[in-house]
Amino acid sequence: MYLPPHFAETRPAILHDLIAAHPLGTLVTLGSTGLDANHLPFEFDPAPTATAPHGTLLAHVARANPLWRDHAGTTEVLAIFQGPQAYITPSWYTSSKPAHGQVVPTWNYCTVHAHGPLVIHDDPAWLLALVTRLTARHEASRAAPWSVSDAPADFIAKQLAAIVGLEIPVTRLIGKWKVSQNRPAADRAGLVAGLASATTPDAVAMGRLVTEHAPPSTRPAP
Repeated sequence: MYLPPHFAETRPAILHDLIAAHPLGTLVTLGSTGLDANHLPFEFDPAPTATAPHGTLLAHVARANPLWRDHAGTTEVLAIFQGPQAYITPSWYTSSKPAHGQVVPTWNYCTVHAHGPLVIHDDPAWLLALVTRLTARHEASRAAPWSVSDAPADFIAKQLAAIVGLEIPVTRLIGKWKVSQNRPAADRAGLVAGLASATTPDAVAMGRLVTEHAPPSTRPAP
């Protein structure tokens, strides 16, 4: 990933928060036919270990998915997590546009790339623990959360037999926050005002990110 220094985000807590908020990742692998991509909900354990200095990603795929059999075992995989993103019109650059007109559209976004080896798990107990954990997390906000134990045990056993677990010990965790850090303060103020008038959640979130990630010397006083 092309990563100019002013767009680099290295704080672990910020990277972990994006994965937690946007757990549907794109898993890119190399197989016998070339590159492949699968879109999977991940569970992330941020605790570092000797083999996973940046935490561990967990997921599962259908047994019928060739991913778990057909991947280059010596090649690291890449999991991509996409956060808020928004189109940025030059019309929001209220300083630069009227001053000289040398402005163009761009796109702001936040993303995290997690690299590491792919470990396959074909153990029912491991899989049951994973799906129980995933379910508990995503059902937690419901008034009456559904639990894996709500379904008949023989049915769950058949479902577990139809999936295979994936584990990625994360060896590299790279964050890119392209949120207008390279624009003058006046342009960023106009951009934030423009994003505030939008109705999409991503645009509103991007406005906050532009403010939060302004270069320290240009941030407004608290």
